[in-house]
Amino acid sequence: MKAAFIAAIFAVFLLAGAAHTEEDTGCDVPAYLLTTENALTKVADSIKLRKQLDILVVGSGSSQLPGADGAAGSYPARLEKALKARYPNVTVRVTTDLLPKKTSEEVAEGLAQAIDKIPADSRPALTIWQTGTVDAIRAVDPDDFRAALNSGVETLQKAGTDVVLMNLQYSPRIESMLSVTPYLDTMRVVSQEHGAPLFDRFSIMRHWSDVGNFDLLGAVHGYAMAKRVHDCIGRALSTFIADASRVKPTDVGVQR
Repeated sequence: MKAAFIAAIFAVFLLAGAAHTEEDTGCDVPAYLLTTENALTKVADSIKLRKQLDILVVGSGSSQLPGADGAAGSYPARLEKALKARYPNVTVRVTTDLLPKKTSEEVAEGLAQAIDKIPADSRPALTIWQTGTVDAIRAVDPDDFRAALNSGVETLQKAGTDVVLMNLQYSPRIESMLSVTPYLDTMRVVSQEHGAPLFDRFSIMRHWSDVGNFDLLGAVHGYAMAKRVHDCIGRALSTFIADASRVKPTDVGVQR
């Protein structure tokens, strides 16, 4: 009963009422949250040598929005749009493999089979693995969570794709009900061990909540806010990937 209740909250908390108007996107993120020491070399080579960037998002329910236009408004689509704007001379494609209600262990078990089905020359330059939410809800042992992350990241890197880990969403309600710190810390450790940049979605959304850009504790629900949050995540993620790739627009013939 508790797990179902928490899952329901996770499904709707992004729809909480906004503190700003819809025109004021409130997407500002501190620079330190959008930089990483780990370089995305496969991404850099694909952009500069092939003028192409294929990205696969492996995620859960929080990587999508409901409704007929949900896919277009979700952060993977907004990421694609932002990267195309940044690198107009590069063909950018972002695809998704969404696995709702799956733990990291369950996802990791299927990654090897999934990646083997893709020809080596067609594999994405980057895989973004958004995870941790279901594990926190189910109170998965942090050691088991770490083992699953290690297995999944190793599988992806051996297949020749860069990996970005994306952690949990932030919500004041969820933070008060779940022990999220062990999962956040574990993802940070695995990121460092494998040189896989960590996109700290949790801290970014907590920043937006703290400064009042989004009222994530509000009781009024609205689809418009969910789209705004996804749009902001997509933009922030594009900046993060560009920084980690070390590729400037001018490196691919774009004058800024």
